[in-house]
Amino acid sequence: MIGISLNPQHVKRYGQMARLLVKYGRADLVRSAGLDTLLADEVEPAVAEDGQELAEDLESLGPTYVKLGQLLSTRPDMLPAGYMESLARLQDKVEPFPFAEVERIVCSELGVRLSKAFEEFDPEPIAAASLGQVHRAVLRGGRAVAVKVQRPNIREQIAADLEALEEIAGVLDRFTDAGRRHDFTAMLEEFRRSLVRELDYTQEAMHLEIIGQNLREFEQITVPDPIRNYTTSRVLTMDYVRGRKITALSPLARMEMSGEQLGAVLFRAYLKQILVDGIFHADPHPGNVFITDDGRLALIDLGMVGRIAPVMQDNLLKLLLAISEGKGEDAAHVAIGIGDKLPDFDEKEYVREVSQLIALHQGVTVEQIDTGRVILELIRQAGLTGLRLPAELTLLGKTLLNLDIVATVLAPDADFNGIIRENASDIMRKRLVKSATPGNVFSTVLEMNEFVQRLPVRLNRVLDKVAENELSLRVDAFDEVQLMEGMQKIANRITLGLVLAALILGAAMLMRVETSFRIFGYPGLAMLLFLAAVIGGVLLAYNIVFRDTHR
Repeated sequence: MIGISLNPQHVKRYGQMARLLVKYGRADLVRSAGLDTLLADEVEPAVAEDGQELAEDLESLGPTYVKLGQLLSTRPDMLPAGYMESLARLQDKVEPFPFAEVERIVCSELGVRLSKAFEEFDPEPIAAASLGQVHRAVLRGGRAVAVKVQRPNIREQIAADLEALEEIAGVLDRFTDAGRRHDFTAMLEEFRRSLVRELDYTQEAMHLEIIGQNLREFEQITVPDPIRNYTTSRVLTMDYVRGRKITALSPLARMEMSGEQLGAVLFRAYLKQILVDGIFHADPHPGNVFITDDGRLALIDLGMVGRIAPVMQDNLLKLLLAISEGKGEDAAHVAIGIGDKLPDFDEKEYVREVSQLIALHQGVTVEQIDTGRVILELIRQAGLTGLRLPAELTLLGKTLLNLDIVATVLAPDADFNGIIRENASDIMRKRLVKSATPGNVFSTVLEMNEFVQRLPVRLNRVLDKVAENELSLRVDAFDEVQLMEGMQKIANRITLGLVLAALILGAAMLMRVETSFRIFGYPGLAMLLFLAAVIGGVLLAYNIVFRDTHR
């Protein structure tokens, strides 16, 4: 196999990936990577267009591949739309692990017996996923909590899967056009960092605290507080949220609540997270948004978050405004500005496709535009035309797509694109207030102080130069003297070439004139002209090859 080590622990995983690629129409990648030797039998290509079979295949391979499928659901430049929608709905469907293991892990991590730490601890999990499961419990003192416990040996399993995937990605990047276009190694490295953060529950506890604090101004949204003394890298204890998933609400319950108001608040909260705070809950699918018993929205499972730098926030705000206002060309140019252009990038084609996409997507009115879906389609067009967009944009697209689904459940007829336009000025105000930190203000004051102190001296120097007629403007451009010398050299060599050609032509014509003066048996005058042409040609070639190169 090309470039892949035959590690016995990885051969099985290589074969699994090879079967998946062949089954779903990428046998060319398998042959390029040399993985076809691992296929003992012929694999039939899948014919399903909705990708549900792919989702089931990934679920059967384990937690790493489930998470990989969720990542691929954010890459419309790599998969058809039908496959993406199936993978976006991909959820962990696993059996819970025994309570004896739960007790062992909790006791080992917290350093005390279960009965000492908790007044009650329900042995039956209320939710089970590929990375861990959640149990309801009550602390000493009566505080109801949810305890998230990581699966045993899950880190070792994921590390082995990632090691094999990284080798395959490296080979695909070196030997296939798809690898060079998509940079699978970089994509997998970002996936690895995301998984490592998700496996560290202290990181999730920090996310709960930060995002909870950032959303304090939204009274109708709550985020469970973590209990730090009961949290480690493998055990997370947080407040128990009493409520139901929004998808579990009956039609009557939806009529009784203020769905449009809740949807608008949720959308504004996410705009603040993305465009002001720079950190946002990146997985708001319907299973992670609850309606509490007191009618509020609760955001849970903050293992996956996105972070956006201030410069990227500016560009994302421009992009969201362009999409919400139906300005396709503006959206395309913003995307081009934040992306990396590949050698074969076709800018005109990309602008044309994005303009048509925003104009025609889901109807002709701006209110009908599904922002999350449009961003993912914009990313897909970028991949087709040779533009590589940053990972932040793909994560944002997935987040907004899930958010659109949740918000539509709450208020099917609400205009969430209008919310983006209406809140643009408020977002800018909050960003300005956030940037006005004591450190930034102090730094600006110091720079202004330096500017004011040096301004008189610099101004006097400029005025003195003007008074003495010594002010000059220097422009770095080409040297006109050298340019004229080059033009003269070209003209001389053209003239010399014409002279040499004339000598050769004259020598050829004089060869027919018989004379008594001969050189080497040929007419002497003709030979003299020919020799002069040869000498001139050699000298010209010498000057071109050696002297011009040296200069």
